[in-house]
Amino acid sequence: MDEVVTEQAAGQPRWRRIVDFPLVALVIAIGLYACALTLGIIIGKQFIAMPQPGRVTVQAIIDIGLVLAVYKFGIVRLGEHPRDDLPARGAIRNLGLGLLAGFVIFSVVVGVADLVGVYRIVGRGDTSRLLLELVATAILPGFMEELMFRGILFRWIEEFGGSWAALVVTSALFGLAHIFNPNATWFSSFAIAVEAGVLLGGAYMLSGSLWLPMGLHAAWNFTQGEIFDVPVSGIDEHGLVQAKLSGPAILSGGPFGLEASVIALVGASIAGVWLVWMAIKHDKIVAPWWVRRRRLPQA
Repeated sequence: MDEVVTEQAAGQPRWRRIVDFPLVALVIAIGLYACALTLGIIIGKQFIAMPQPGRVTVQAIIDIGLVLAVYKFGIVRLGEHPRDDLPARGAIRNLGLGLLAGFVIFSVVVGVADLVGVYRIVGRGDTSRLLLELVATAILPGFMEELMFRGILFRWIEEFGGSWAALVVTSALFGLAHIFNPNATWFSSFAIAVEAGVLLGGAYMLSGSLWLPMGLHAAWNFTQGEIFDVPVSGIDEHGLVQAKLSGPAILSGGPFGLEASVIALVGASIAGVWLVWMAIKHDKIVAPWWVRRRRLPQA
C-alpha cells in the first residue's frame, strides 16, 4: 500500500504532497470541522425562541448534518490514504455492537457500585426529559466527539506517529477535554483518559470504523445518565430511576459520578485493553510514518 502511494505521490505537484502529509491533513481536517461547527451555531441562533426540547433537537440535527457533510465531502479525501470511517457497509452491525457494549459495560459498573454500597435507588425517575437527554447526552456527543477525537485526531496522529502514539495522545486529550466539566478533578480527567480513551480508541483500532466507538460512547452516556441516574461526566441527569451515590469518592466518584471511580476505571479499562489486544491480534497496529518509509523498497 505505501509503495503504491509513494509511486502515486511522485507524480503529484508539491502542494498536493504537502497537503497529504499526515500532520498537515490533520490541521486542515480540524479547520473544516471547526468551520462546520461554527456555521451550525450561527444557524442554530435562528431557533433561539423555540422551547428547549425542540431547540436542542434542531441544533443537534444542524450540527451533525453540517459536520457529516464536511466529513463526507472533504475530510475523507485528505491524506495519503483517503478513506471513509463512516461506511454504509457494516454500519448497523458495528453501531449495534457499540450500543450493546456501552450498555453492558456501564450496567456492570453500576451493578458493582450497588454491591459495594455506593449506589442506591431511592425512587422513581423522571421520564419527561428522556428525548431531550437522549439527543443532548448520547447522540450529539457520541457523534461529534468521536468524529473529532477518533475520526480526525486518532486517524492522522496514527498515520504519522503510529497506533501507540495515537492511542496515548488522544486518550490524554480526551481526558483533558473533561477537566472543565462540573465537579471535575485531575483524577476524574485521568480516569476518563484511561477508561474511556483506551476503550473508545481500542474500538476504533479494532473496527477501523467510527460506528463502533460512536455507539459505545452514546450508550455509555445514556445508560449511566438516563437509565441509572448517575451524573454523566459531572453533569447531573434525570434517569428512569432516582438514585444516589454515597460513600468514599474513590468508589462512588463523588459529585463527578461513577466515571471518576475506581470501579469504572478498572472495569472499562479491562474492556479497553481487551479491544486493543484484539486489534494487535488482528494485525491492526500501524507503525509510525518514518518507519513505514524505511521499509519501502529502494528504487
